[in-house]
Amino acid sequence: MRSKSRETREAQKAYWENRLSRRLSELSQKGLSPSEVAKDPALKKIRAEIRKAGSRLRAIAAREQKVAEMAEAKARKEALPGKKKGGKGKGEKAPEMSKRQQKKLKKRDQKGAK
Repeated sequence: MRSKSRETREAQKAYWENRLSRRLSELSQKGLSPSEVAKDPALKKIRAEIRKAGSRLRAIAAREQKVAEMAEAKARKEALPGKKKGGKGKGEKAPEMSKRQQKKLKKRDQKGAK
């Protein structure tokens, strides 16, 4: 049950709900009291599986919502006028050298002149 798709999780939840209704009908046919039905280990496991599937479905919904929000934010950001992202183009000049680079270059020139 490690699937991350919504359809699979919904199918699994439906499967466990079907098993729950079958188990409840079996127990009611046996004539067990509600307190005995609540203590049934198979019933507890089925309910736990339903809770687990519901929890995963909520997590999937949250992830889908976050992806949608991020896509919307990206679209808004691209729609704004301003600097364009990108690497160095042909028309752009190289950035100025740092002081350290300038000092190294000056030192190399002085050594080469000697």
